[in-house]
Formats: sequence, C-alpha cells, structure tokens
Amino acid sequence: MAALSSGHLATDFANGALPALLPFFVDKFDLSYTLAAAAVLASAVSSSIIQPLFGLWSDRRGAIWLLPAGVALAGIGIGLAAAAPSYPLVLVCVVISGLGVAAFHPEGSKFAAFAGGPRRASAMSFFSIGGNLGFALGPTVATPLVLALGLTGGLLLAVPGLVAAIVLLALIPFLGSFAPKRRNVESDQPDRPGALLLLLGVIAFRSVAWFGLITFVPLWEVSLGHSKSQGSHLLSLMLLAGGVGTLVAGQLADRFGRRPVLITSTAATAPLILVFVIVGGVPGAIALAGVGISVIGTFGVTMVMSQEYLPRHIGMASGLSIGLSIGLGGVGAVALGAVADSIDLRAALYGAAASALIALALAVLLPSSRPSRRLAVEPVAP
Repeated sequence: MAALSSGHLATDFANGALPALLPFFVDKFDLSYTLAAAAVLASAVSSSIIQPLFGLWSDRRGAIWLLPAGVALAGIGIGLAAAAPSYPLVLVCVVISGLGVAAFHPEGSKFAAFAGGPRRASAMSFFSIGGNLGFALGPTVATPLVLALGLTGGLLLAVPGLVAAIVLLALIPFLGSFAPKRRNVESDQPDRPGALLLLLGVIAFRSVAWFGLITFVPLWEVSLGHSKSQGSHLLSLMLLAGGVGTLVAGQLADRFGRRPVLITSTAATAPLILVFVIVGGVPGAIALAGVGISVIGTFGVTMVMSQEYLPRHIGMASGLSIGLSIGLGGVGAVALGAVADSIDLRAALYGAAASALIALALAVLLPSSRPSRRLAVEPVAP
C-alpha cells in the first residue's frame, strides 16, 4: 500500500501542478478564462476518456507495467508543459501527462483493492491519500519554483514522477504477488450497471464543482487583488484538508456504510462553496478546506462503490469512476469558464455550487453498494 500510494502521490503531483501554472500561462500567452479552463479540460479528457480502456486491458490481461510507465509519463508531460514556448504545445504536453495519469490509476486502484482485503474502503482511502497529497504538493511546489526559476524551471516538476517510476519498476515482482490467481478474480456477485451509471452521474456533477474550484480559485484570488501565491496556498489548503478527510471517510465507510458517508459529504459541498465566495477571508478559507474534506475525502469511497457495483470488472469500474466521469466534470469546467468570460468569476463559482446540488440529488437515489447476503439453508441432521 505504501508503494502504491507513493506512486499515486507522484502521479497526481504532476496533475496538481497544472492549476498553479494557469496564472503564469494566462500572463505569458494572454489567455481568456475559457482558454485557461481548456488546459484543465485537456488534462481531464486525456486522463479520463481512455482510462476505461486501460481498465479493460487490465481486467483481461493484467498490465502491472502501467504503474511505472504511467507515473513517468505524467511527470515528463507536466515538466515539458511548463517550459513549452507556445500555448498549443502546452496543450499537447498536458495531454501527454494526462495519458500517464490514465495509465496509472486503474491498475493502481485494482492492486490497492487486492492488498486491502476485507477492509477495502480503508485501503482505498490510504491509496487515495497519496494522490491527495500529491495534488496538494503540486501547486505548493510549482508556484515558488516558477517564481524563482521561471517557467523553464518547471522542467523540474518531472523529477518526482521519474523517481517513483524507478521505485515501482524495481517493486513489480513484489507487487505482482498480491494479484489473485486468475480463477479467483471473478466475483460470484452480479454486476449492477444501472447503479454504477447513477454513481457516475454523482461523480461527474461533483467533478464539475471540483474542477471549477481547482481552475478558478487561483484566478479568483488574483481578481480580488491578492497574489498568485495566495491562490496556490488556498488550493493546497483545500487539497491537504481533503487528504485528512480521506483517512476518516474510509474508516467511516467501512463502519457505517458507503452510501450514508457519500450523501452526507455531498450535502455539505454546495453550502461550503457559497461561504467561500460570499464571506471570504478566514471563514472562506475554512469553508474551502471543508470542501476538500467533503469531495476528496470520499474519493476512495466512490471508487470502492464503483468496484462493488461492478465486481466482475473492477479495473473497468475504476477506470470509469476516476476516468470517464471525472472527464465529464472537466467538460463542465470549460462551460464554467465560458460563464466567467460572459458574466464574471463569481457567477462561475455559483455554477460550481449548483452542480454540487445536482450531485446530491442523484446520490440520494443510490442503492447500497454492499453485496447482498443471502441466507443459506442449514443441512438437516441425519
């Protein structure tokens, strides 16, 4: 779990560095809010649309080599994006980084499920916290690095991914020992695609709110007259708080059930976004941390629910839950960027809160993801 979580950290470190780079790209290439959000869309789509295909490949053949390959590609792509001389090349490099993210996640989450045993939600939370910390460290490291060395210095953002790739490559035989024998991989529980589709809707609409915040929190702070570092610090606060929430949510989900934890956290998201926008200041920062706890904290929970709704294809389920549905959230973030250009940033952030309310309405309709327990007929004593 430590190895998998560390790989997740390095992968999402590359992913998390992108929002912190956006204000620098806006200045360098004179971008509109819509074009700035398009970079996030390029990352989200490339890391999501193809991700279910990696999951399908993993289910059918196994592809443990995707662990080191994915994290290396994610790091190299974001490093090259920072130093790219034109905005189109930035988008190309962001797509390359996104493909690395897409390659790592289904295989990583599948092996986290194998290693978790009966405490799958807790294990998935431990796996997720690596990604949460990586996403939080991305802007924390990227902003001072670029301020000190310029965008060319952003090439150093590739280092964590390359180091993690070397470590995972060396650990492939050890990690491979956790994979069950092929005959034991399939579950005797049926797939429930309808329930999974509903869950993907919850994740997608919640992702619109999430990507809206990731994209516009740094730009919102700049529009208020604050420094670029202020926006990155708030982004890191939200992400680090989410890391703490991840550990708590996994324990609660194993104890009280996945669905109640998901509904409670989703219900808190929209009000907290409104506090951040309307009140601001210290209460707004605390509210933003609460958004991180609510959204990121249940990231592992939704991943486990997807695997339990589709127990015979857990790689595919992982790819859909952290891939395709989140990619749709990235599309929504571009729509919010258009709202910001046509109206203002405040309206776009209100749109993010509205999207969280839609996610709540869908979450209430979700069935339990726990396998049904059928009573066995006791044998009659002779």
